[in-house]
Amino acid sequence: MKETQSMETVLTEKNGLTYADKIALDRQSILAMAGKYKVTFDFIETFATEEDYQREGLYQNEAIEYVFPIIDEPEFISLQHILVINEKVVVKHWRQDWIFENQDLLVYHKDNVWKNIRLNEEQVKGTWTQKVFQVDDSPRYQGIGTWVYVDGKRYWESTSDAPLPRRQETRTDYNVLVRNSRIELTDYGWMMDQDNQKVYRDDNGNDKLIVWEKGFEVLTAGDHNCQPAIDYWEKTKLFWKDVREVWDEAFSEKEELSLHEKVDGKMMYEHFFALAAKYDENSKSEEIKKSLKEIIASYRR
Repeated sequence: MKETQSMETVLTEKNGLTYADKIALDRQSILAMAGKYKVTFDFIETFATEEDYQREGLYQNEAIEYVFPIIDEPEFISLQHILVINEKVVVKHWRQDWIFENQDLLVYHKDNVWKNIRLNEEQVKGTWTQKVFQVDDSPRYQGIGTWVYVDGKRYWESTSDAPLPRRQETRTDYNVLVRNSRIELTDYGWMMDQDNQKVYRDDNGNDKLIVWEKGFEVLTAGDHNCQPAIDYWEKTKLFWKDVREVWDEAFSEKEELSLHEKVDGKMMYEHFFALAAKYDENSKSEEIKKSLKEIIASYRR
């Protein structure tokens, strides 16, 4: 109770917020990320450690992105992202779960290995964990930080180790992306401002910095056509609920999760997307979960 009173005192002195007010404001900020957006992706390598390093050129892309809450509880919010390309092609995109004062993290190590760690209560006081999942709801990265409100700005920052982005999955000179990420709400929507480090991590856990990368993911709100995404989710939401529940079991089974990138030349998401495409009102949850567990088991190392 002492820590809570201290937090309340600090918040009240600085901006007139009580502890409960701060939690409510944080929830509003997280839910404010929901909406219909045009999203642009801009990434470029900047500072390298070796003079003869050949920097990659500017990467740019854009799409329509529909972001919406699939779970909204007092201390847990789950936001699903779905891309709409050329107004008709729908791609289930990433998911972000937000958990208040969460003590359990699944931290990326390297080479498709994630390790469970436990934080103490003092470390997580007043914080929100952002857990980011890939298109098949497998883990990507997780970070912890505090929502900040200052000078009219609203943002959350964290540093997290992550796998290589899909656009660079064939690279072999680095194996961990250290994401220094800032999510900021804006008057046009929101953005992720990133200062990332591409590092090579050896078997002893030592990192060698290869190059820095600057990245912006800018989401601009508007009256975009997201109906294809809405229709897709209405048809498949029960399937993806089964997927999340099966993954939750897998996350809790061992101290670490180790996955093959490909099995028989296929990525895991290819199997999941194929199952989702066949899903209909006659599909049975227990049969779906059985198939999902078999797929995940075939990719575990």
